[in-house]
Amino acid sequence: MEIVVLSLYSLALLLLFLYNLGQLSLIITYLRTKRKRQANIRAANAIPWGELPRVTVQLPVYNELYVAERLIDSIAKLRYPLDKLHIQVLDDSTDETVEIIAKRVAYFQQQELPIEHIRRPERKGFKAGALAYGLTITDAEFIAIFDADFVPDPDFLLKTLPNFADPKVGIVQTRWEHLNEDFSLITQLQAFGLNAHFTIEQSGRFADNLFANFNGTGGVWRRTAIDDAGGWHADTLTEDLDLSYRAQLRGWKFSYREDIGSPAELPVAMDALKSQQYRWMKGAAEVARKMYGTVLRAPGVSWFAKLHAGMHLFSSATFILVLVLGILSVPLVLIRSRHPEWDVIFTIINFFHLNLLILITFYGIPYFLYSSKNKALVGFYFPMYSSLMMGLSLHNSIAVIEGYLGKKTPFVRTPKFNANKAGDQWGSNKYIGRQITWLTVAEGLLALYFVGGIVLAFHVQDFRMFFLHIMFSVGFGMVCLYSLTHSLTVRRTVTARPLAQPPTHTHDSNPHPTRLAPGVSSPVRASGL
Repeated sequence: MEIVVLSLYSLALLLLFLYNLGQLSLIITYLRTKRKRQANIRAANAIPWGELPRVTVQLPVYNELYVAERLIDSIAKLRYPLDKLHIQVLDDSTDETVEIIAKRVAYFQQQELPIEHIRRPERKGFKAGALAYGLTITDAEFIAIFDADFVPDPDFLLKTLPNFADPKVGIVQTRWEHLNEDFSLITQLQAFGLNAHFTIEQSGRFADNLFANFNGTGGVWRRTAIDDAGGWHADTLTEDLDLSYRAQLRGWKFSYREDIGSPAELPVAMDALKSQQYRWMKGAAEVARKMYGTVLRAPGVSWFAKLHAGMHLFSSATFILVLVLGILSVPLVLIRSRHPEWDVIFTIINFFHLNLLILITFYGIPYFLYSSKNKALVGFYFPMYSSLMMGLSLHNSIAVIEGYLGKKTPFVRTPKFNANKAGDQWGSNKYIGRQITWLTVAEGLLALYFVGGIVLAFHVQDFRMFFLHIMFSVGFGMVCLYSLTHSLTVRRTVTARPLAQPPTHTHDSNPHPTRLAPGVSSPVRASGL
């Protein structure tokens, strides 16, 4: 049994190391391709006002009581010729959101904004189905997509469309920014992790001509690329990743604009974060199951691109490896104490802890580029973010395994809050679960399990796993406690008073004065490049 534990631990560590070598290659690419990334920046006035193409902006919405109005109001501020613009609010809602959207759409229609409130006869195919339905009633050349939690820059279209000057560019993706990063520790840690994806990963994949993914929102598609790739499919939970790969396999290029920020709201409750993580992790596993064989057989794709595609598509499996690594690390402390003759093996194992240096670099570079906080705080955010992801490893592993097994579940969208600063109340949010699940109990038990690993270190006087077990115990404890406290917050709030109503905004009588006459906006910023 000891040999089995040691072998499985070593295998998990080796696979994580190989995956992180892929991340290291993206870091190197990012650092050596600054000139290429800068060359991809286009001025917002690159296309004359009278020559701008027809664009449809799609806003897929499902029960977004708290943010639907904010979304529509922000889209109404887009600077673009009205005769070339078409806005679709693709509303599948079943609650008060329908009335909120209807009122805002009617208001902006009176202001001559080309906006439609579109209700499908049947919510079939979830978000993918809504996007596909919207395409049947537009002939626009380009399709911009924003989820309900986004507040795009008014110049978004003027900044992104020039990248389509290359007729083979099918997708232009922008970097997510965060409206409520400083709301709480959870939002700060999410921002820390997402910044790495939108800096190192997306930029590195673009610069090295590797497979990359449209992130579902904050981007623009060429309509012919969508059609040529077979359109939106609803057979995975990440329809964006699925279509991205199908389009790139058809020869369409991915263009990434790190310099353009698209602000969005981060989940402020653990239940919402778990919903988001579940969809992302399971959806990635589903797409890997569906598409990787096709990628491997694709002619004209380099072995390097195929290798990176595998690491990209199977990246959610790292949570399974982390969970296995953590659970086996506790008995490994005992095995080490019983077998001093195996020191050579443990020395070899220690070599693979170079993972830590790779990850510090991977997350540290975006932090130094984009964070306004004290740079020394990277020494706090990195271990805390790592602990949070460790604490989510059980939840995410279940999602990944379900994806690989082909178990189908509904598309569960992430609840939104319109909570932008510390002190904003969200406990009355009607979309947050109130039940304490078996998973929360299991996460609490795992926290205690790793506390046992800490105690064991003192017992055998071997502290080589000490900090790892601290991080696992903090991570599972944090996830468990946040799940409990957030659930209790919602239950107490709902019991104490009626559900909070969405915020009411004061609107200008003319919501888009600068759009009524031809003109261009300020030059594009090149943040961090």
